[in-house]
Amino acid sequence: MGTGKSAVGNLLAQRLHREFFDTDTLIEQTAGLTIARIFAEKGESSFRELEKQIIRQVCQKHEVVIATGGGAIVNVDNATCLKESGTVICLTASPETIVQRVQGNEDRPLLQGEEPLTKIRSLLTTRAEAYARADVTIDTSALNPSEVVDMILALVQV
Repeated sequence: MGTGKSAVGNLLAQRLHREFFDTDTLIEQTAGLTIARIFAEKGESSFRELEKQIIRQVCQKHEVVIATGGGAIVNVDNATCLKESGTVICLTASPETIVQRVQGNEDRPLLQGEEPLTKIRSLLTTRAEAYARADVTIDTSALNPSEVVDMILALVQV
């Protein structure tokens, strides 16, 4: 979260003239609830199951750009599906940058409560192994979405 996945994904899709899918948006549309409400009312496991279904659906499409939530790639089935459908790009940022970007955003259920910086560091540590399996990793801490897209286009043959 807070690394620019949605903004970068949307801009990348525009530049490539491809369809863009944001799995978090699709989850909210399917459930008729915000992600925060899904977490609060149904729990994280229910959210992750819906996320898995949505990822399976969008991975069947061709020549698209997909942005997932930060925890999606931790699930082995999601990771496999995404890898088989194309290049997996991991956008990262320093914990301090992430806090700054998501500060005050109540739609981040995993960051609610005290000490969001500590929670972000913990999430990044927990997810590090999954993130390391990406085909390309780009630190977005000092970049705007257009600069990130430029880097992607320079690094990945599309």
